[in-house]
Amino acid sequence: MSTSDENHSLEAGEIARFLSYVAILAASVALYLSAEHIPSSRFEVLGAAAFPKFVFAAIILIAIIAIIDSLRKISRTAWGQFGGEVLNWLRLRYLVIICFVVFAAYLLLVPILGFSIASFAFVFGLQLILMPRTPLTLLIAVLVALAFSFGLNALFAEFFNVFLPRGDFLNG
Repeated sequence: MSTSDENHSLEAGEIARFLSYVAILAASVALYLSAEHIPSSRFEVLGAAAFPKFVFAAIILIAIIAIIDSLRKISRTAWGQFGGEVLNWLRLRYLVIICFVVFAAYLLLVPILGFSIASFAFVFGLQLILMPRTPLTLLIAVLVALAFSFGLNALFAEFFNVFLPRGDFLNG
């Protein structure tokens, strides 16, 4: 790796750290403001929100210092190169991103379709995305999806007396 590539990689890492500091700052501000709503009792001098507010205020201060330090380390040309780095990073990891998107869709569909149907679609869909498609692997995918959706639902219902969500689709 050349010195230019190494500097480019370090700058991209510094921008990523900067963005993580901004996310930490935003989360800390939101949690600080939500701590205002913690009910306090009449026996507490400072109130129940005092300690969480103190902790989040300290995190906010540290995040601001880290943001300033990080901005000082980033060159002006690094911001333009960072977009290309992000696109390249996303291109290299597209299957991971697809898996997260499919998982998010699964989580949204469980209350609507119920555990069994949503799990079958999730497991079968991911297998179709990730595995080679031959008649044998498609048969295996269907069997695995059935086992981990309807089979798991039957196992929990019959042996553990735990009923997994049925969903509005079946109850409507």
